[in-house]
Amino acid sequence: MNKITELFGIKYPIIQGGMIWNSGYKLAAAVSNAGGLGLIGAGSMYPEVLREHIQKCKKATDNPFGVNVPMLYPDIQQIMDIIVEEGVKIVFTSAGNPKTWTDFLHQHGIIVAHVVSSSKFALKAQDAGVDCVVAEGFEAGGHNGREETTTLALIPMVKQKITIPLIAAGGIATGKAMLATMVLGADGVQIGSRFAASVESSAHQNFKQSVIDAQEGDTMVTLKELAPVRLIKNKFFNEVQQMYQQGTTAQELKEHLGRGRSKKGMFEGDLEDGELEIGQVSGLIQQIQPVAEIVDEIITEYNQAKNQINQLF
Repeated sequence: MNKITELFGIKYPIIQGGMIWNSGYKLAAAVSNAGGLGLIGAGSMYPEVLREHIQKCKKATDNPFGVNVPMLYPDIQQIMDIIVEEGVKIVFTSAGNPKTWTDFLHQHGIIVAHVVSSSKFALKAQDAGVDCVVAEGFEAGGHNGREETTTLALIPMVKQKITIPLIAAGGIATGKAMLATMVLGADGVQIGSRFAASVESSAHQNFKQSVIDAQEGDTMVTLKELAPVRLIKNKFFNEVQQMYQQGTTAQELKEHLGRGRSKKGMFEGDLEDGELEIGQVSGLIQQIQPVAEIVDEIITEYNQAKNQINQLF
């Protein structure tokens, strides 16, 4: 067993990203049943909806699963109370100070992982007492770090600074990429985009198809003044770029973004006016597959790649 499989009590060191509008209980349970760690994405759920997903996930899998909580959430106390009440044993926090909730979660016997985009924030997370860190490179889809450090550079730099287990994220969709990041120092991987395009993902079929259709260069990070986010280029993305050319203020960008833009794109399937959050690695994803098939392919390729390396010299 490695550090991540031991920490979470899972078969493979594969964590599913807790992606808003993609990560309902069906996806989380499927990943956990396949031997990884499934995460319910609380960021797109009202508190009682989250409770319902947790309860359904408990019925759908006997294996460990967790909840991903962006700490900018307005109902954060209610969310944390529900997680405790429902007996969730693993929480991944992001988008905030890990000190805020780590002690509270630990007091209730909950394992805490925190998502970071730099060595500096990885150290802060370790100092806050989290059990492991997810270091996410700039290739990742959705909300992103401001440092623009890619996964290949980020993982070894974070590894130098921390002593707790390290999970690599950003640009990982294959067994070869999993092996590469683990050679660089990661103990496990978090995979988002490939699971977003799975059969069990709660995203709209239109969005899943747009991920399959995406080619190299079809995603870009924008809206850095608000919160950097990697999107597939579409009508909404192009409108934002035009606003930049016209010298638009951050407030005007915020007004144009409005509310529910990501829901519109990923959950409702509006490919023109919605936010389509996905990683650069979407250019490698060519079919919508069941989760069990995805995990099996990744592990098979990982083992094959490990054997191939021995033949290089």
